Amino acid sequence: MPAEKGSAFLLKVGNGATPPVYTTVAGLRTTQLSINGEPVVITNKGSGAWRELLSGAGVRSVSVSGAGVFTGSSAETRIKSNALAGILDDYELSFESSEKMQGRFLVARLDYAGDFNGERSYTLALESSGAVVTL
Repeated sequence: MPAEKGSAFLLKVGNGATPPVYTTVAGLRTTQLSINGEPVVITNKGSGAWRELLSGAGVRSVSVSGAGVFTGSSAETRIKSNALAGILDDYELSFESSEKMQGRFLVARLDYAGDFNGERSYTLALESSGAVVTL
């Protein structure tokens, strides 16, 4: 697998339509994706002192975080509205390889910061709700 540019790792938010039309969240300088799996342990006396896990069981989730400079884009405004209302929305992650991941996410955290004589910046954290699919 060839190396990919970080600038091609984009976070996009849906417009509320069915099917959603995605808009890139402007101003993001960093984006991070974590795929989490909470295993189901089935270790027993016959495991020979080694932990055993049940394949395909447990809780899976995807966490997305990002940080960037506030530009006032429509996508940033939608994310802020979602955070204030506590509602789920459609999001898409796209990569340089043309791979995409789509799912419903909740804005778990949205922070704004600004310095005198500097730009207004923000950080956000999204948590998946339901399946996240790879296209």
